[in-house]
Order: sequence, then structure tokens, then C-alpha cells
Amino acid sequence: MAGVKLYAISYDDQEILREFSEEQGIPYPLLSDIDSQVIRRYGILNDQIGREGAFLEGIPFPGAYVTNEAGVVIAKFFHDKYKKRDSPENLLDAASGTIQINGDEPNVRNSDPELPVSIFVRGGRGTIRQGIIRHLVVRFELPDGLHIYGEPVPDGMVPTTVNVSGTTGLVFEDPIFPPPEALVLKSANIELRVWSGRVDVVIPFYAVGSLASETRPLDHDTANIDVELRYQACDDSICLPPQADSLSLRLKLDVVDVPALGIHTGHGQREGNFSATRHMRRLILRKFLKNPFGLPRLALKTMQLERAARQRAHQA
Repeated sequence: MAGVKLYAISYDDQEILREFSEEQGIPYPLLSDIDSQVIRRYGILNDQIGREGAFLEGIPFPGAYVTNEAGVVIAKFFHDKYKKRDSPENLLDAASGTIQINGDEPNVRNSDPELPVSIFVRGGRGTIRQGIIRHLVVRFELPDGLHIYGEPVPDGMVPTTVNVSGTTGLVFEDPIFPPPEALVLKSANIELRVWSGRVDVVIPFYAVGSLASETRPLDHDTANIDVELRYQACDDSICLPPQADSLSLRLKLDVVDVPALGIHTGHGQREGNFSATRHMRRLILRKFLKNPFGLPRLALKTMQLERAARQRAHQA
């Protein structure tokens, strides 16, 4: 998106970041925080790393800040597990303040031309990967003069509700509604929360390892999402009958991108061509000097994953 600048920071040294950027054609700056000073200053140091993860000490919680031109943070995306990351499209939408539509998103629409409602998945052309947070968007397109209600509402009126379910292994977070408008019913002396025009309700979701894992090939090619909607549209004088829509999407599952390291290869993922072995050895040495007892734990974990990959290849 024009006008957006991207910077990435990690605890890797300058040499590996320079080589990685050149070989992979990274178009934005990669910043080195080798002692995690900036990471600590921002309060995003991952403090959940235990003794078995000594060589990961110094990494931040995965996430991103979105700022405006004045450097003021307008959105932030951080998670407590490194396998959980926001789709790049989520960051772009936060920067622009609106949900951008490319036209290639999986979508389905209800059958009511007078009160159209659609659902679509924003990010990755609708594919699902382990831990990558996509946005399921429920879009109401209300004709001029009509509005729908948020909770609470008086008896006899129907608030807008969105309930989402899907294939086991998909995790759906709570729906995010846009800020409502205030509607005052003077006759009843009450104030209601309403939405009008185009209304986008966002449900962040992602797949966990039981559905799509970085340590084994995919068990299935697709996953399902089912959305149950209930709402009632009104104008200033009358209300239409309550509506109930059931909409479903079938989405493609995808593997994740992994580096060319023995601990990651052989598990049925999309393997990169950048060899970081030499840099990994340098990182291990740096961490070993700080924590000599962490090396045996890392070696054991590496051998377990490599053995699993060999067994899988033999069975295939």
C-alpha cells in the first residue's frame, strides 16, 4: 500500500540480516538488536522462555506496532506465542483505517437483494496456515435510512449477533464490531446503539497445530467455517421482520514457510533456500557463552525433530 513504510527488528546479528535480505530480496530494512536492548525498552521481551529454551532468550513476543506519520501508535498486534502472527493484510488495514478488498477473497452472500449480507476472509487469499491470524469479515450493506441494533435492546427488538464455528483446530476470537452510533427514542426515553450503511464485523481466527502443524504434513486440504447471523433492520418509524442467515465457507489449508535448517526440514512444509546453518552456529556459540547448560537441551530437541522427519520420509 502506497505510503506505508515497514521496518523489522530481531535479535539476530547484522551479518545474517544482511545476507538474508540480499538473498531473499527483502525490500524493507531489517534492524539488529543483538543484545535485545530495544526489545526490553519497549517491554516486549518474551519472559516465557524457560530453561529448555535458553537459546531463544532475548526474543520478543511476536508482534507489530502501526504508527501514523507523527510516530504515534495507532494500533498494535502482539501475541504470547511465537507461532501466532497477524497476517500482513491486518497491519495494512490498521494503517489505512479501512478493510481493503482485493477481489480474490473467498466469499459468500445471502439471498436477500434488499438487505445484502456477505462474509469473506481477508488475508492470504483465504488460505489457512498454522498460527497466522486471518480476519473473517461479516459485511452488512444497509440501504439508506435503515439501521441495525447493538445490545442491549428493549423487549421485542432483536440485537445483531454473530456466532462462528468451524472445523476442529480453528480458533475464533470474539467478534469486533465497529463503534456504534447513538439513536435516541424520545417516546421511550431510551438511547440505543445502532449501525447504518456498510457495517463490517471482524472475527480474528487462526489454526492450531492439531489442524495444521509445522512439524508434520497436512492431514486435510480444506477447513470449514460456519456463520450464524441474527439481526433486525429498522428505519425511524418501522422495523422489518427479524432476519436469520446461515453462511458457510470452505477454505484451503496451507503449509508454512520454514528455513533450511535440519530442525525444520522433512516435515512436509514449504522449505526455504536460505541456509542459515553457519549463522545458527554463531548464535549457538553466543548463547552458549551465556548459558552453557542450554546446549544439551537444544541438541536433544533437534535430534528428536530430525528423527521424526527421517521416519516420516522412510514411511513415504
